[in-house]
Amino acid sequence: MADMHRQNIDAVSGVPTTGHDWDGIRELNNPLPRWWLWTFYACIAWAVVYWVLFPAWPLVTGYTYGLLGWKSREAIQSDLAQLRGQRAAFADKLAAASLPEIEQNPELLAFARAQGRAAFGDNCAPCHGAGAAGTKGYPNLNDDDWLWGGTLDQIHATIQHGARSADADAHVGDMPAFGRDGMLPRPDIGAVADYVRHLAGLAPAPGADLAKGGEVFAANCAACHGAEGKGNQELGAPNLTDPIWLYGSDRATIIQTISNGRAGLMPAWKGRLDDGTLKALTVYVHTLGGGL
Repeated sequence: MADMHRQNIDAVSGVPTTGHDWDGIRELNNPLPRWWLWTFYACIAWAVVYWVLFPAWPLVTGYTYGLLGWKSREAIQSDLAQLRGQRAAFADKLAAASLPEIEQNPELLAFARAQGRAAFGDNCAPCHGAGAAGTKGYPNLNDDDWLWGGTLDQIHATIQHGARSADADAHVGDMPAFGRDGMLPRPDIGAVADYVRHLAGLAPAPGADLAKGGEVFAANCAACHGAEGKGNQELGAPNLTDPIWLYGSDRATIIQTISNGRAGLMPAWKGRLDDGTLKALTVYVHTLGGGL
């Protein structure tokens, strides 16, 4: 009996073994600490209580509601209602004030910027970026270059109705596809691309025919962009003489734009967002740094 006991003691650690043996490797009998076991049992008991009191188990067509009848959707709606109640005083003032009045009132301005920042993050940041710096094809809202105008009223109209959206009052105006639709041959497209880069102070390609490019520009582009390429906000035609480019200023990108056209779309937010939120968004964008 004593020999058997000694055989069940690990010679290295002095810990009894369980008697299990795998290829000469014996399992030590090291039970878990009691505090750990009691904590584990308490967690099991807590889980059972939670299953009974709260929604927990999925069913074929629904889930168990729990004895307390608590629902996450109702809790969120209650929290939102409480938040709206806290904001009600300022929200009513915001809805009643004009856009200039909001910017001239420090308290309303601070409230509008806070609400506008939240609305921007939820609705606008996926395209314009969290900091409104934009990306290729999506305008930077921090600079002073605006396709449709950067005044309070112009920004408000753009947010409300969008550009090329289904809204009847949306901004309209497309960049024609001069190459795809056969309006200009490829040599003319290359020449006018060089001329456009010249207007912006960029170096044209070696051997560029700027005189020819100027003729093509005057005949096909000046109607929207102006004879000097300064653009036209009523048509959403960008200024081609500044260093700000929505899609890129390299020759290949400009040729692609002239050949295939551009028709970026901005959704209309009227009807999706309430009037107060639309005003808050307008003020927020206007005060980012590029509003005129």
